[in-house]
Amino acid sequence: MQTILGAGGTIGRDLAKELSSYTDRIRLVSRTPQKVNPADELFPADLTDRAQVFKAVEGSEVVYLTVGFEYNISIWRKNWPSLMRNVIDACKQYKAKLVFFDNVYLYDANSVGHMTEESPINPSSKKGKVRAEIAGMLMDEVKQGTLTALIARAADFYGPNNDKSLMVQTVVQNFRKGKAANWFARTDKVHSFTYTPDAAKATALLGNTASAYNQVWHLPTDPTRLTGQQWIERVAKEMNVKPKSMALPTWLLRLMGIFVPIMGEFPEMAYQYDRDYFFDSSKFEKAFNVRPTTPTEGVKRMVEGN
Repeated sequence: MQTILGAGGTIGRDLAKELSSYTDRIRLVSRTPQKVNPADELFPADLTDRAQVFKAVEGSEVVYLTVGFEYNISIWRKNWPSLMRNVIDACKQYKAKLVFFDNVYLYDANSVGHMTEESPINPSSKKGKVRAEIAGMLMDEVKQGTLTALIARAADFYGPNNDKSLMVQTVVQNFRKGKAANWFARTDKVHSFTYTPDAAKATALLGNTASAYNQVWHLPTDPTRLTGQQWIERVAKEMNVKPKSMALPTWLLRLMGIFVPIMGEFPEMAYQYDRDYFFDSSKFEKAFNVRPTTPTEGVKRMVEGN
């Protein structure tokens, strides 16, 4: 049995499709899980409840943690450490391997210009500190030999059926409404994006490769160094609209946060947009002889699928 905790999100759904190449015993866990493959086992659960986490993990050989909590620092602080503790404990009890789908918030702000698996962990944001705490919990267990696990890390997302993606929300959807695309901080800086189907396929491969465990992997991400403006121009060309854009300065995000709370969550992350943000996945590409989807193809599928 391979189990996805947080199966209702974009990564969880795409991952379920990819796991069908490895097993016909897939358990989908979320508040209201829906089948992706005909034989999927649906397991409704509240993953903030320790007892339900243990029930969800029981009988699993591999557990994929792909949960996405609401983008709110108070919720992250309350839910993430306890969830990670509970998932780790459940995996240890039932002797399941753990695959944690992670982001890059924990890296030092001065390292985002070229992020590798060896980049220093020194988060500058509140959300980054939470991510560093939970990744550390997992890797501490690995170092102690009490858990077999790996971290699969991705850059910002883009792709089809992904309405949570920044590029979909602030570029594609804005263009569809006849508005200018919005970006954060500066549009002249390089920004890597991981194509979600690539991320899901690679995560399934890692979870089913014994030698991949007990280390960190960057998921395959095209190395083309496109700036925010170049991404916007590619989307505009695909949608046959003018590439109008506006970069939202940090002070404006703070002001908007007074009226739209979620916007108040973004200023601390502005460092990812006011400088080059390059995600190096060459370790994975060399190990598995994989080439990531190109931005040209990815943008085409994103526009078609959102």
